[in-house]
Amino acid sequence: MTALEIFLLLFGGLAAGFINVLAGGGSAITIPIMTEIVGVNVANGTNRVAILLANASAAFRFHRGGAIPWSRLSKLVAPTVVGAAVGAWVATQIPAELLKRVFAVVLVFVAASVLLRPSRWVEGKERDIGEPWRTLAFFGIGFYGGSVQAGVGFLLLIGLVLGSGLDLVSGNAAKVVLILAYTPVALLLFANASQVDLQVGLVLSIGQMTGAWIGARLAILKGANWIRWVLVVAAIVASVRLLLT
Repeated sequence: MTALEIFLLLFGGLAAGFINVLAGGGSAITIPIMTEIVGVNVANGTNRVAILLANASAAFRFHRGGAIPWSRLSKLVAPTVVGAAVGAWVATQIPAELLKRVFAVVLVFVAASVLLRPSRWVEGKERDIGEPWRTLAFFGIGFYGGSVQAGVGFLLLIGLVLGSGLDLVSGNAAKVVLILAYTPVALLLFANASQVDLQVGLVLSIGQMTGAWIGARLAILKGANWIRWVLVVAAIVASVRLLLT
């Protein structure tokens, strides 16, 4: 790697880690950078190294702040991990461009929902979509995360906030735990398909872990109302990025 490539990986990782913890779409920053270094297929797999370490950093910070709703997560881990395993396997076989286009449209509706009905995102309420819909929803979210990853944080926030009644602080905390749970499985499948560059992934991880730590700390300090504006901006930017690339 050249000095410029290292700088881009560190700076892009910092921005992506911060955005991913508070909203989602950070992979829309890191994937293009890595694509120029290792190619698109290896970039998707290598990205999981930084995601694993960054979410471990964020989860530790959220746990210290008492923001993780552990009791609400127990029923969500298994379907998310299984979905991610299936999605990662599919991603090693076929391109995922169609999923990215569909998801870009979903992000527009996310931004509109946050702007038009902010109370649903800021105020935690006892909501539960119930079975079997909850299992199916988080299996689908895991599938997307395992295959594409870019923007999965938005889908998880929809399921955790609108579907499960968490506010944006606890929703983001739960989100990083779920991503941390399924990423090792996805990473192993990509590595088995020779689609992981460990050196590039570790350099990216340094920046992404730092950004994730900062984002988690600000989420705890500033609360849900502040996070919703980050979510709106990130959703719009990620949507445009996915539609134009």
